[in-house]
Amino acid sequence: QVQLVESGGGLVQAGGSLRLSCAASGRFFSSYTMGWFRQAPGKERESVAAISWSGSNTYYADSVKGRFTISRDNAKNTVYLQMNSLNPEDTAVYYCAASDWVLAGEPVLHEYDSWGQGTQVTVSS
Repeated sequence: QVQLVESGGGLVQAGGSLRLSCAASGRFFSSYTMGWFRQAPGKERESVAAISWSGSNTYYADSVKGRFTISRDNAKNTVYLQMNSLNPEDTAVYYCAASDWVLAGEPVLHEYDSWGQGTQVTVSS
């Protein structure tokens, strides 16, 4: 497994931007599919974006397409989520996670077995 620590969350006004980072420790980070998930109060955890081990394949939930960008730097063992044009519906705790599975379509939660502690993103109207 890999240990994950998210950072970059905070309070932002609607229309603003944030960049989340997820730093990984442990071996073989570059072999993992990485995903970003979020969970709003009273709602189930949902997938937001994911990226293959090489960065050549990505997935985005419909709700964030065109606004969010996932990327990774395997030399730094870090995955990023650039979030633009934020709106109050994006308010949630954001988690990064690692999976041994190849990225093929929408991420499946149970395929991700290493999770960070989460970082809060709050978007005010």
